[in-house]
Amino acid sequence: MTADPLATARLQYARGQDAFERGEYRQAVGYFEAAVQLAQATTPLGGEIQTWLVNAYSAVGRQREAEALCEVLSRHPDLEVRKQGKNLLYILQAPRLQRPASWMTQIPDLGAIDAKESNFSGGSRYAPRPSQPRSAPPAPEPAPLDPSLINQRDNGFLWLALITLGLVLAWLAW
Repeated sequence: MTADPLATARLQYARGQDAFERGEYRQAVGYFEAAVQLAQATTPLGGEIQTWLVNAYSAVGRQREAEALCEVLSRHPDLEVRKQGKNLLYILQAPRLQRPASWMTQIPDLGAIDAKESNFSGGSRYAPRPSQPRSAPPAPEPAPLDPSLINQRDNGFLWLALITLGLVLAWLAW
């Protein structure tokens, strides 16, 4: 039983996108190249796969191949793919700007750490670890109220408020 080449191309395309989004660019290139072989390059799907392939080529440092593919995409039958190809080519061929060293942050090489220090569990080696603050015990729940202690007498406030409200409304209506 042979698999549908278009379905296999879509599967490879999806795998390539996942790999690209995880930062596994070399693996993404492989998936995209396989998907392009299975899909027709002149279809909108083929063009979309190739635009992702341009980005993957660029991410792994294969600039010449990325630019060459952009040249091909700029002549693609699909208008959107043509636009994307031209835009990507413009970006890839843009001059590289020099950034002053003061704009950059130097990241130390962590590969030079001793094996002794690599087993370090964290915190400062020079200061004692702060102890964890102890949490207060939970507050006890209040005892339930005895219903016999609740004042059940009518204090007349509700009636006074209703009569006052009625008088005010009657005065406003008059």
